[in-house]
Amino acid sequence: MAEKDYERKRKEDRPVVAICYDFDKTLSPDDMQAQGYIQSVGYDTPEFWKKSNALAFENEMDQNLAYMLMMKRESEGKVLFTRENLAEYGASVKLFPGVEGWFERIREYGREKGVIVEHYIISSGLKEMIEGTAVARAGAFEKIYASSFYYNEKGVAVWPAQVVNYTGKTQFLFRIEKGVLDINDPAVNESFSPEKIRVPFRNMIYIGDSDTDIPCMKLVSAYGGHSIGVYNAETADKTKVYKMMRDERIRYFAPADYREGEELDRLVRSVIDRTAANEALEALHYRYSREQQAADRQSNEEERRRTELLIGLENSMSFAATHAAIVSLKQVDGWSAEEIEALLEAALTNSQVRYILRDADVSDFYRRLLKGRETLSPNAMKVCELLEERE
Repeated sequence: MAEKDYERKRKEDRPVVAICYDFDKTLSPDDMQAQGYIQSVGYDTPEFWKKSNALAFENEMDQNLAYMLMMKRESEGKVLFTRENLAEYGASVKLFPGVEGWFERIREYGREKGVIVEHYIISSGLKEMIEGTAVARAGAFEKIYASSFYYNEKGVAVWPAQVVNYTGKTQFLFRIEKGVLDINDPAVNESFSPEKIRVPFRNMIYIGDSDTDIPCMKLVSAYGGHSIGVYNAETADKTKVYKMMRDERIRYFAPADYREGEELDRLVRSVIDRTAANEALEALHYRYSREQQAADRQSNEEERRRTELLIGLENSMSFAATHAAIVSLKQVDGWSAEEIEALLEAALTNSQVRYILRDADVSDFYRRLLKGRETLSPNAMKVCELLEERE
């Protein structure tokens, strides 16, 4: 694929907050396959997953590949296994309270704070089903990363096109970080300078519900982002979020209730508030950094070396370090008046230098520095007095 065809995003003039979601039991109370498809092929939900997991175990097979094979195999002679049918199943998937209005409401709050909010799905579920949900059809998601099928010319699923397992989820965080969204774009491996990173990990929020989310949660948290565990408010079972909290995978947890004013809503708004303030400081840091780099380019290497030698003498913390600094200083010719004053100041204010002015190498350096000066500054006169006292 030509580079120009890849879907890439560039850094904007406003900070970006990327909110990444698992889907099953994070945005929906149950596995998406269990909300119509499994029943349509004649299974009850526990029986289907038991058979799928056994298939994976017996064949050393990825569990996601196993369930995808089961779906295709069990549909034969019962239902059409097409993209359109999977999207129809997705349309009937139940969502947690408030999910329908959540995405635009949070985007709008970001706009009010000067922040771009983007929503991403990173799921082991089926992309085609997620795309069939009302929220996806309404444009809720910037990108959906999920398992998917390859379809033949009749639209029938024939082979897995993409499989997203729990460890593989992390690659998509790096794609979001760099704005390299196409799953085949090799630019995800390129190095980006910090100021050109589109979505730093500190500006990411990962929302999930279980062990399959742990690698993403751990990565986001390790780099300063925000990982949130959610649980079903109807069952109020906090076992999983307590474990994730205990294992330091998440910093926060809340009921999977996405309605305005509820705990999760308040929590995410707080992260956006914090991001807006933090990124204003980061922008200042990069401005100062660019100014420093421009100043460095204007000064030549010799000037930087002389400055470093001066700082080395000023910060000398031992007699040995002072003697070493003097050796290097003696190799420099043509000190400016300002630099001479700085060297004299170091002799007077740094006790390590002042106490060994009588040593031959130090004395010789300062005498050469003052030689031929018609007028002496107050610092120069004090150094002369100290040199004479030492004699």
